[in-house]
Amino acid sequence: MTNAEPIGRRERKKAATRKNISDVATMMFLERGFDNVSIREVADAADVSPTTVFAHFPQKEALVFDEDDEQRDRLVSAVRDRADGITVNRAIHDFYAAEVHANLAEHGAEVSQVFSRFLNETPALRDYAAKMWLRHEDALADAIAVDLGLTEPTHEIRVYSRFVLQMQLLVTESDDQLGILAAGFTVLENGWAPVEARIVADSQG
Repeated sequence: MTNAEPIGRRERKKAATRKNISDVATMMFLERGFDNVSIREVADAADVSPTTVFAHFPQKEALVFDEDDEQRDRLVSAVRDRADGITVNRAIHDFYAAEVHANLAEHGAEVSQVFSRFLNETPALRDYAAKMWLRHEDALADAIAVDLGLTEPTHEIRVYSRFVLQMQLLVTESDDQLGILAAGFTVLENGWAPVEARIVADSQG
């Protein structure tokens, strides 16, 4: 009688297969263009069947984004598990900054910029990325509400959650990601009025 394969090993194998498919597909897209690569070509290059590709990725655009659920969980954790004395705004800022730094450390500035331009210049991927990221809105709003002792998010919490997620899209699209990040959270932290006043003063000075 054989023992069942441990769930941990099985899940790790699935995760490794998923990452390999995504990595292979992304490299092919970067080299040849998103519209010029078929699912069958990705499957052949990754040494899996097209059925296996679709088992991990429901549509072609999803091949480029292999960490959707993980990113949602990390975002919620940044709010839920932040240290005492750290505001929600600071916690999400630090989470975004850590993601930027981790990406730069893993891939380097040049590769990161090439990938960002690739996403921005491919309408199907740009639209998919926006919809994918904004799917986290309810999870983020719920996490903030619970953290503040509420049973459900207020209008303000929902507006804030939408703004902060939209800002991450701007960060991803920018060649100066940390600069956009700092500017965005300055506005979220202090409001638009002080920024407008400073700009007016500088233009008149």
